[in-house]
Amino acid sequence: MTTTTPTTVARKPLDWRRVALHAGCLAALLVMLYPLAWLLATSVKPADEVIASLNLLPGKLEWSNYETALDGVNDVSVTRLLTNSLLIAGGAVIGNVISCSLAAYAFARLRFRFRGPLFAFMIATIMLPHHAVLIPQYIIFNQLGMVNTYWPLILPKFLATEAFFVFLIVQFMRGLPRELEEAARIDGCGPFRSFFSVILPLTRPALITTAIFTFIWTWNDFFTQLIYLFSPEKFTLTLALRSFVDASSTSAFGPMFAMSVIALLPIVLFFLAFQRFLVEGMANSGIKG
Repeated sequence: MTTTTPTTVARKPLDWRRVALHAGCLAALLVMLYPLAWLLATSVKPADEVIASLNLLPGKLEWSNYETALDGVNDVSVTRLLTNSLLIAGGAVIGNVISCSLAAYAFARLRFRFRGPLFAFMIATIMLPHHAVLIPQYIIFNQLGMVNTYWPLILPKFLATEAFFVFLIVQFMRGLPRELEEAARIDGCGPFRSFFSVILPLTRPALITTAIFTFIWTWNDFFTQLIYLFSPEKFTLTLALRSFVDASSTSAFGPMFAMSVIALLPIVLFFLAFQRFLVEGMANSGIKG
């Protein structure tokens, strides 16, 4: 009868470089998350602790800050402010997705005269500062009687004015095989039918990337909304934050941060819902298999 002796498994030596890498990533994560944690903690702090205390955790939970924030500002409820923000951001998303995809399809797939110079001119507009065109745009919208309405904030999005998104979708469409369009053309599809039936479904990751960035940038836009919107009932949450401080002075820091948390929630939810498509769009991997 033979007996087997148990074999000892050699323990792998600890890789201190990986430990240091993970520790560094964890430290960077804590640094990036600290402003968010500070915002959440400050939103429930009493007014005297916001400025006087440097502690992250509040000494006393002041839930009335959210009650005051939900009441809104200038006799406008937070529900109305949220609706205004969603209306502007939603209109901007629809406009950018439609117009930028059509412009990108023309540059990426169609053959026409001066396509190269026009595409180069479009790319050059990315370097044009927003403030350089703000005054001419304001004069145009003022003469059209659209100031103090949502049209100046939504209408330009339907004209493919965002060159960055046009370039993003162009680069994505150039990676799609042309054999798909040729097969559709043999079946009798024209350019518009090929675009809506063949190209557009395959460009979904790039379109969702455009929608995410448009929603975030429009939602957080303060300067443009400040220029065109005057009436309090048309204010967005971004403008309401400034009005909240102006109306209540330094004693309203707690409710102001509470409203900041409320304004941050739609962006977080929107990003979490479409983050999977954001990664696909930025990686330019629209076709699998």
